[in-house]
Amino acid sequence: MNNPILDKEKLTDKFVYCNNLTSYSRLNSRVVNIGSLPLGGNNPIRIQSMTNTDTLDTRTTVEQCVRLINCGCEYVRISVPSIKDAENLFNIKCELKKMGYSNPLIADVHFNPKVAEIAAYDVEKIRINPGNYYDKKENTRINYTDKEYSEEIERIRERIAPLIKICKDNGTAIRIGSNHGSLSDRIINRYGNTPMGMVEAAMEFVRIFEELGFYNTVVSMKSSNPIVMIQSNRLLVRKMAEENMNYPLHLGVTEAGEGEDGIIKSAIGIGSLLEDGIGDTIRVSLTNDPEQEIPVARKLIERYSNRTPHNSIKEMKRSVVDPFNYKRRESSEVNNIGGKNYPVVISSSAEDKDADYYYSKENNLLINNQTNNSYPLFTVNEFIKSDRKSDKLNFVSININDVNEQNVEKIKGFNNVVLIAETDNSHAMPEIRRIIFELIDVKCMHPIIIKRNYNTTDLETLCIYSSTDVGSLLIDGLGDGVWIESEDNEVRKHLTKISFNILQSTKTRITRTEYISCPSCARTQYDIQEVIVKVKERTSHLKGLKIAVMGCIVNGPGEMADADYGCVGAGKGKVTLYKAQNPVIKNIAIEYAVDELVKLIKENGDWVDV
Repeated sequence: MNNPILDKEKLTDKFVYCNNLTSYSRLNSRVVNIGSLPLGGNNPIRIQSMTNTDTLDTRTTVEQCVRLINCGCEYVRISVPSIKDAENLFNIKCELKKMGYSNPLIADVHFNPKVAEIAAYDVEKIRINPGNYYDKKENTRINYTDKEYSEEIERIRERIAPLIKICKDNGTAIRIGSNHGSLSDRIINRYGNTPMGMVEAAMEFVRIFEELGFYNTVVSMKSSNPIVMIQSNRLLVRKMAEENMNYPLHLGVTEAGEGEDGIIKSAIGIGSLLEDGIGDTIRVSLTNDPEQEIPVARKLIERYSNRTPHNSIKEMKRSVVDPFNYKRRESSEVNNIGGKNYPVVISSSAEDKDADYYYSKENNLLINNQTNNSYPLFTVNEFIKSDRKSDKLNFVSININDVNEQNVEKIKGFNNVVLIAETDNSHAMPEIRRIIFELIDVKCMHPIIIKRNYNTTDLETLCIYSSTDVGSLLIDGLGDGVWIESEDNEVRKHLTKISFNILQSTKTRITRTEYISCPSCARTQYDIQEVIVKVKERTSHLKGLKIAVMGCIVNGPGEMADADYGCVGAGKGKVTLYKAQNPVIKNIAIEYAVDELVKLIKENGDWVDV
């Protein structure tokens, strides 16, 4: 084995204490050679995307590969659903080479392991799903003895061995892609459909690979739920450290969705892990043209590739939260904030009636949009000295320098205080997390609003940064409200919507329909972008429903496992409609799909008129 392994105890401790609290650094992963662009180690975080053309259409696929590469895509993934598709990879690669392009190609393989063996001769990397390498006929029992469990792993070993030999002989890398929606029955029976189940599904393969002397491995933990995706990757890092491994990680939120929804969900999942120092390559999955994924991925990466020096943050001696399991921080209820109330949204515009509170800068007051009652905003020193405190609610801004025993004890003496945690540190999220950790450690139960101020005029950048900063704290159960601020008047108009979308994506406050939709690939045989837009137009007013629009049955039924309704590709120009996990209307012509979906929702009593 080449590449030094990071000290196991140091890596595990670093993660348990929530990595990068004091200074940003990437976890040290081993280098995996993928064509001319090695991954991991000190190499840059790589950007990748996936074509959505018919892989048998060489010209169209090559043209899209070229567009992706010219946009900044470093690895290009291509779907290979059949043996014929795998065989055509040779022609695609030859055409790209003729045009002067040498970027590594990745074959995305589902269902048939033989496809992977064919593709491995012509591409630099293969993506396989552990869920496709077990014998379903043998996998019907509810409980497995240790002997039966080991026997099935041995069958997997025998089945994967030919691919390993081909990859060793040809220098082809393999990504073990564990998906939340496609775990084997055996894994689910022992570990549940959980982050730990995802980790163990991948680790079984990693162990087999090492037994066969293969180390050119990349691992991914993917889910359409950012919470599951984050927790499974964190668990994977810890598990690999325990077994003296440090393989590079591929990050992505599957079926993130279209437009701003997809950007926010991806930024929460990917950005939170990049903040932890986890991740060597990323793919932002949007239900848009794949070229539109690259600028979003680049903005996510640039924040960590060009990390500016920041104020130091005092080291924590111990963790006060569990980074592997969600639990909301306990807080007292003050007015309608904290306790069991959902997180509130604060705006800086009196015209913004959707927010719960708005800030009046002229009077330094926060005003409840429902009741029109106003409450003062203080600094810590102002609050301690003030004789104009409200009897009902006081907002107190607190930064890292305010968090000391004397100040906190004085604040704890009042039961009508909501704290607003903010910072000017460029390493913002860890410093706010540090503030909250300190307050938890001294048993300060006051509700905490997360406040961030951005100076960018680019709405997409603000969307990405705020989703990472605020979303990563909410994912860990930290925060009773959100206050995103900008000095730019045009950007400010969108901040409340972004705040609610962040809360929706972290599942801390559901205010509208949630959509799961895949980015499409060669397996999609209908215009998924057009359908998701139409579905949103017809159903966006339905509060609390989860609707999936999926390209095909490969990832569809699994990744929409907790959806209320689903529309899944079933063939050329046809879809099947699902109620939960049950297909109820099969092979509908695409032109009738949205009307039939609305009809299905109405028949099940989940429809309300606008």
